[in-house]
Amino acid sequence: MFLIITRNFPPDIGGMQNLMHGLTKSLSKLNLVKVFADYHENYSNFDDNVNFSIERVGGPKLLRKFRKSYLINEFLKNNKNVSCIIADHWKSLELINTNKKKICLIHSKEINHEKGTKQNKKLIKILNNVDYVISNSVFTKNLAINKGVNENKIIVINPGVEAVSEISEKDIEKAEKIFSGKSNRLITVSRYDKRKNHEKVIMAIRNLKELYPNIIYVCIGYGEEENNLKNLVNELNLGNNVIFLKNIDNGLKNALVCKSNIFVMPSIIHNKSVEGFGIAYIEAAQYGIPSIGGKDGGASDAIVHDKTGLICDGNSIEEIYSSIDKMLKDHKYKEYGKLAKEFSKNFHWEQIIKNYQKIL
Repeated sequence: MFLIITRNFPPDIGGMQNLMHGLTKSLSKLNLVKVFADYHENYSNFDDNVNFSIERVGGPKLLRKFRKSYLINEFLKNNKNVSCIIADHWKSLELINTNKKKICLIHSKEINHEKGTKQNKKLIKILNNVDYVISNSVFTKNLAINKGVNENKIIVINPGVEAVSEISEKDIEKAEKIFSGKSNRLITVSRYDKRKNHEKVIMAIRNLKELYPNIIYVCIGYGEEENNLKNLVNELNLGNNVIFLKNIDNGLKNALVCKSNIFVMPSIIHNKSVEGFGIAYIEAAQYGIPSIGGKDGGASDAIVHDKTGLICDGNSIEEIYSSIDKMLKDHKYKEYGKLAKEFSKNFHWEQIIKNYQKIL
């Protein structure tokens, strides 16, 4: 049996949630799987429709941590057939007492603490005492080594994606209405936070509008920067060129990605926050949509520069501008998109899980 310990799991949404669900689903095809996950108010419908066991742990965050670790330690005492523990975060292993094989995933932001600080010492102690540390990218691996994690324990395994399903005509029609007949289509699907860098993309669009009057930028997500971004759009008089959407279903989201031309997310480092990989680039690539990513972080694992997309300096409006222009000019995005779609096949879970099998 594999025991999964995670703070991030559906029906909660996000890249980490998708990663842990895809990994768990793939592992359940190899062995019995038991999941200890944080409580989510809408968990019942989701949990009733999976082929593995999920135990939800609720309560205030601090108390939940202790209650969850107690339940896991009791489960380990009473279930000798657990062969391996896989955790989504070093903090998930902080209070787990066992000699079982342990694997911990790392993503970037959660290990980005200054060397010698209390948090840094804690994460090193935990990660250097697991059997394997799974890094989501080469960038994250190098960051971990820099922070003091034992290089010999680290293996790079990129996150996987589910194969895309067919998009309904109804969703395609809705997407086309949102794009309003505009022909130069950019999209971002992510949280609205400083690291994702919507702000500079919007500022670049202000200038690109002179070359491409039909340009449109669809932003799907939610987050603390939403109002600031909307205010910026109003200040730059881009109300007809930038659209914000949230709380839409997966079918429409996928249709919007599929009918766009370029996925744009030139991420930057903001405080300790950094893009460890960027699964959204691969999800877009599955539909033949190339991406523009930032040089700071792990985007280079998900985008092959000048083949499946472009890597630029997200701190530079000029580089974002020229990258978008390069892709739109002569419909160059079509060429990148074909290569991106082929490249995305390397990230299907049936391929990625083989790398986990080698260490399990």
